[in-house]
Amino acid sequence: MKIASNRSRPLSSRTQYGSPAIVNRQTKWRGAAAVLAAGLALAACASSPSSPSGHASAQDLLGLNNIQDASGINKRDLTPEEKQVISHAVGLSVANPNGAQYRWPQIANTEDGAINYCGMVNAKSPYPAYNGWQAYIVEGAISGGKMTSAVVGLIAGGKDVEIVRKMCKKYGLDPGATG
Repeated sequence: MKIASNRSRPLSSRTQYGSPAIVNRQTKWRGAAAVLAAGLALAACASSPSSPSGHASAQDLLGLNNIQDASGINKRDLTPEEKQVISHAVGLSVANPNGAQYRWPQIANTEDGAINYCGMVNAKSPYPAYNGWQAYIVEGAISGGKMTSAVVGLIAGGKDVEIVRKMCKKYGLDPGATG
């Protein structure tokens, strides 16, 4: 009696790579793992300033150096136009930005220059583990006493929300505060 061997037969593409649904799930988890790894790497960088060895700090990587610190400065509520600028920037990082809910902490009252702003958004994330309340930090440009543009430096939800809170705290900001 001869027993057939499967080794000589090539595997079908479905057997080699799995079903499309499994491949998509694997791809999503790999993407989420990459984002988490980047966040953790930034958190590790944030714990120590830029060193003589040439390693950049998280602030260097995010472009958040030489930006005005909000601690000890008079603060004010955001205008509706400023909220729109920030929500547009944050909306690029969340799924369904039209359904997002925001907590709007006060902003430093300054005339011109770059500024950090931290807040919270309740939204779906492209990564399911981050769904719900997410902390964010944006770099904004103030012109004539109003924020005219904003770019997200970091946004995270779930267990990683503390990474953003720590970064915000370095600037004297609290993303969970309300005005």
